[in-house]
Amino acid sequence: MAGIALLGAGIFARYEHLPAILASPDLLSLKAVYSRSQTSATALADSLPANTPKPDIYFDSPSEPGRSLADLLKREDILAVDVALPILAQAEVIKDALKAGKHVLSEKPVAADVKAARGLIEWYNTGLGGEKKPLWGVAENFRYMKSLVFAGEEVKRIGGKVLSFKLEKFGWVAEDNKYFNTEWRKVPDYQGGFLLDGGVHFVAALRYLLGASGQELSKLVAYTALLEERLQPLDTIHGVAVTKQGVNGSVVISFGTEFKNGTDVEIITTNGTVSWNPTEVKTVTKDGESKKDFEHSSGVGAELAVFGQAIQAGTGKVDGLQTPEEALRDLEILEGLLESGAGGAKVKDVAV
Repeated sequence: MAGIALLGAGIFARYEHLPAILASPDLLSLKAVYSRSQTSATALADSLPANTPKPDIYFDSPSEPGRSLADLLKREDILAVDVALPILAQAEVIKDALKAGKHVLSEKPVAADVKAARGLIEWYNTGLGGEKKPLWGVAENFRYMKSLVFAGEEVKRIGGKVLSFKLEKFGWVAEDNKYFNTEWRKVPDYQGGFLLDGGVHFVAALRYLLGASGQELSKLVAYTALLEERLQPLDTIHGVAVTKQGVNGSVVISFGTEFKNGTDVEIITTNGTVSWNPTEVKTVTKDGESKKDFEHSSGVGAELAVFGQAIQAGTGKVDGLQTPEEALRDLEILEGLLESGAGGAKVKDVAV
């Protein structure tokens, strides 16, 4: 099994990444946790079940010899790190870990913007050096949700010519929402606010189902808005997208609708329709309508296990759903929608 360190002690790290690491004892062994502050690192370690060996604690504030992130990255028994830090803090830590020879799984988005993401990926592919690079995967947990995987299988099963598609996500970030009350999210220094941090998940889900039908997005046009003043800088996108294959569809993402909530990602073909949300998949064909329910699951457990398997396999490759390039495509779509909105619904081309 691979010794791993969890870098980050925020909400998602504590309630999703930490249990996911512990749930894969044959693949991953938690050796250490890191957070910028000693208080948060200690709290994360103390949250482990009583019968679980306590990991070593690392932090940069206050400064203490042998306890910094740099010290953690020197440990030979730690082969990998799981990076779940604020968006703007991730890129530097990813580079430091890779330069130290550690395999890296980093939270989405791959970077704060497309320019930074491309630079980081280029550095990894050409500038890191060494005969055998450590693995770098980007964690987009929606791609590992059982419900989404099943929906993709249904899209392939019904087949047919794709006629249209839609992504519709409405939600409300309440004032007492635990994620809203994270300081770096409450006052974001990155584009899009919750539209980037949360919206990229739903873009990934749409792309997953479009991929199952042989489609890839290539053009975007959108209007953006701020419906709830405290959700700066924007909380809503209304867009139209076109695939490389010439199919039109709609993209709506909003975190500012108090009395409208729900998710619906839909692929419409000449043979039927598949509609997905995290707990339900509906399929409509000439034979009628079927529905399959799922317990809510984030998919984080599966994505950590897959990453552990890639380390164990020793092939030098991460799962195709975890490549930085795949995460870059999600970011390109989201950033394209934001930039189109900022330009008054200017048509944006995205790489294919």
